Amino acid sequence: MENDELTVALGGNVKWRFPSVHPEGVKFGLIAAAITALLFLVGWEILGWLMVMVTIWVLAFFRDPVRAVPQDERAIVAPADGLVTLIQRVPPPREMAGADGLGDQPMIRVSIFMSVFDVHINRTPIGGTVKSVVYISGKFLNADLDKASEDNERQHILVERHDGVRIGFTQIAGLVARRIVPFVKPGDMVAAGQRIGLIRFGSRVDVYLPAGTAPRVVLGQRTVAGETILGQIGDMRVISGIQQ
Repeated sequence: MENDELTVALGGNVKWRFPSVHPEGVKFGLIAAAITALLFLVGWEILGWLMVMVTIWVLAFFRDPVRAVPQDERAIVAPADGLVTLIQRVPPPREMAGADGLGDQPMIRVSIFMSVFDVHINRTPIGGTVKSVVYISGKFLNADLDKASEDNERQHILVERHDGVRIGFTQIAGLVARRIVPFVKPGDMVAAGQRIGLIRFGSRVDVYLPAGTAPRVVLGQRTVAGETILGQIGDMRVISGIQQ
């Protein structure tokens, strides 16, 4: 490790800063602020103060904090902030299956549920080339349900590393979420932890771990997009956890 890298790893001074608002959310914040101003102008102060709270919530929903992404070739980082609600061995989605995708054998799927209070900017679990982006219209069931992976509006993204390792993950709309907004397209090069899209107003992200990789998170654990390590490629050590 070079001296400057060692300094960053062991020391330095990082200051907290207020998260910025992603450009995708600015228009919603302006609309909410305009409605708020109008309510005060016509004298509806009670509704005006309620809209002040709504405006703050809208801006908070689209917050886009900076994340410290682990620089580890084996690390698979969480694509979303939220709660690990499901860890299951399932076949890969047909849109990402086959020789050009994730194969046809069952894989471990880690599901992360995002409430309306979580950051909704999603990030790629690994760096590499975006092989495919497949959008599928569907229902808007509770994203916490297992069948949401097959029934709900969703978007599959497949990323391939330079060594051929592929990771598939799926953005799933939920009861409140009605729009999946992609930031990438097939052929794009992405770095681990890079922003790849968002889902408006509550949703879920599924990650399919490659063969020979066990999850390094447990049910009920909260993840931080771009920072929490979901697994290490080739590491089959299984961990357990208790809620306390």
